[in-house]
Amino acid sequence: MRASRDSVTASHAATLREGLPVPLGATWDGLGVNFALFSAHATRVELCLFDDDGKETERITLPEYTDEVWHGYLPDARPGQLYGYRVHGPYEPHAGHRFNPNKLLLDPYAKQVVGELEWNDALFGYTIGHPDEDLSFDERDSAPYMPKSRVIDQAFTWGTHYWPGVPWDRTILYEMHVRGYTMLHPRVPQVLRGTFAGLAHQDVVDYIRSLGVTSVELMPVHAFIDDKNLLGKGLRNYWGYNTLSFFSPHPRYMASNTVDEFKEMVAHFHDAGLEVILDVVYNHTAEGNHLGPTLSLRGIDNATYYRLAEDRRLYVNDTGTGNTLDLSHSRVLQTVMDSLRYWTTAMRVDGFRFDLATILGREEHGFDQGGGFLDACRQDPVLGRVKLIAEPWDIGPGGYQSGKFSPGWSEWNDRFRDSTRAFWRGDEGRLPDFATRLTGSADIFDQRGRRPYASINFVTAHDGFTLHDLVSYNDKHNEANGEDNRDGSSNNLSWNHGEEGPTENPDIHALRNRQMRNMLASVLLAQGTPMLLAGDEFARSQGGNNNAYCQDNEITWFNWESAAECHQLTDFVRRLTRLRLHHALLRRNRFMHGVAEEETGVKDVTWLTPDGQEFNEERWKDPRSYCLGMLLDGRAKPTGVKKPGADSTLLLLVNAHYEPMSFQLPKLPPRAEWRLLLSSATGSRKSTSSDHNSVMLEGRSLMLYKVHPPVLA
Repeated sequence: MRASRDSVTASHAATLREGLPVPLGATWDGLGVNFALFSAHATRVELCLFDDDGKETERITLPEYTDEVWHGYLPDARPGQLYGYRVHGPYEPHAGHRFNPNKLLLDPYAKQVVGELEWNDALFGYTIGHPDEDLSFDERDSAPYMPKSRVIDQAFTWGTHYWPGVPWDRTILYEMHVRGYTMLHPRVPQVLRGTFAGLAHQDVVDYIRSLGVTSVELMPVHAFIDDKNLLGKGLRNYWGYNTLSFFSPHPRYMASNTVDEFKEMVAHFHDAGLEVILDVVYNHTAEGNHLGPTLSLRGIDNATYYRLAEDRRLYVNDTGTGNTLDLSHSRVLQTVMDSLRYWTTAMRVDGFRFDLATILGREEHGFDQGGGFLDACRQDPVLGRVKLIAEPWDIGPGGYQSGKFSPGWSEWNDRFRDSTRAFWRGDEGRLPDFATRLTGSADIFDQRGRRPYASINFVTAHDGFTLHDLVSYNDKHNEANGEDNRDGSSNNLSWNHGEEGPTENPDIHALRNRQMRNMLASVLLAQGTPMLLAGDEFARSQGGNNNAYCQDNEITWFNWESAAECHQLTDFVRRLTRLRLHHALLRRNRFMHGVAEEETGVKDVTWLTPDGQEFNEERWKDPRSYCLGMLLDGRAKPTGVKKPGADSTLLLLVNAHYEPMSFQLPKLPPRAEWRLLLSSATGSRKSTSSDHNSVMLEGRSLMLYKVHPPVLA
């Protein structure tokens, strides 16, 4: 079947040249534009050109086919040109082929997407409502409802730009949402709110820098679409885990309608010494299952891009979103690698957090540490210098792969999250696991020369309760999502401390604040890489919604008025980040095992009971143990070189029980003393009760001490 060619001119076709099969995408070389599109199973590819109003002006058959790439060169084309593709081939769903030239397709390598998708039945390759469902064939033109690809000029003047290059051991991640962070910011101009330009506002950058974090981790910024069912309920895809284009910034985040806005944002962050990490979604696309729309990859070469089931009409769904990209195919792998290199080189980001990363390491036999994608990243000279962070799970068979990624990768540590939440909630028997998490989770990551920073430590993230809601709600409250509160996890390990939600009770309010300080301190004082959820530093609430993926409104937008009211918690976070960066013992590059060094007899970590004795097996097994001391000896060797450390010895005291606990402080040499650095009970350096030999550790609190002056070997 052929699409209509009404009102099509031929001004560019007269000058058409063969062009080159590389690079893929639309490439402006200063004289014209080369168009190249991979499709192994297509029979013909038409390039469609559009004017600024979205009207199709010309349709040109790409003249050459080289190494499964269709290509052509237009010497008269210029940056700003809008375009798309119509791809011809068999429509045989049972064989995995879904070609339909009536459907305009977005270029997988488009560097800018213009316009938003308008849901219409014409977007589907089959006829909606037909008794044969997706086995039917739809002849309507989808172009009026599709966003378009735009040719861009990639030139950009970076000036004196430099890369922050924050070492892993000094990294503190700050997960945030581009839109929600500034939508209500009083100092950001209205026209810039919710955009890259708004995030680059100097007041915003200065505030983030003041927190002491080193690296912002932006939730998905690749162009994505709003799910049809969400729009029908007056909602939107807020989080953005519904990617349409792997190379284009999301149009809604650009106030200036140019990709340079993203680059300017990166330049502002880098100028402040802050890294930019992108949360990326390469495991699936927005085209959904076999009943989804035909927007790009499905119509270009469905059988190549997606993992198909035994009945090739259907998709493998290890993502829970309807489809799964097949990175075991070299061209699909190339697309992802080209995208990563583009964002690293052209956009100058500092790293990536990979959503459902287990899928990226899957081969036909399952997850493989030596899989094509993981090997490609490991040897790539560009990606070898940026931060790579895995979310090490998916819903497929063998999908939980925590600790199984290759050296060079760091991973989200859900064991840290769950252990920390349960411990401070007062659950029995959680002390040993909590201690393991504090020392970098060696049981998970101490292999193949990996370092403690491979563990990304967090207690909250975008998916789940905010820190405020974690201590304010026993149950999720997702009614606003329109799914009768069935969505979102019910296993939150949360505690409302006596009342569900907001309270006027000053005792409950005080205890909640203390618990927030306890968990923030646990993240920032533990070995590994800390990650904070943006807004937790001022107790941001989502009203108990633990799955706010569809709430692009006041539920998720940052209330900066409340931020000003919670400055004490924010100051506590700043104190923690300063302590972490000042004391190297809190960010060692070697795992701690509590074994005495042969040369000095010094232990890197010693676990102490309240009476000042070392923990024994009986105490570790006591399910009612809630209190311990973690002694980090500054004399322990920081590296494998036979040279003792010269750091201040630190002592972290924790008490998850509701009753105060008297803690015997270790004895020190003459003229040395224990100095209190931090108390979560008071939120400051002030101690409630102490002398030179012992301290009263308040219920559900922690304290951090240092030896002054340092005791040297």
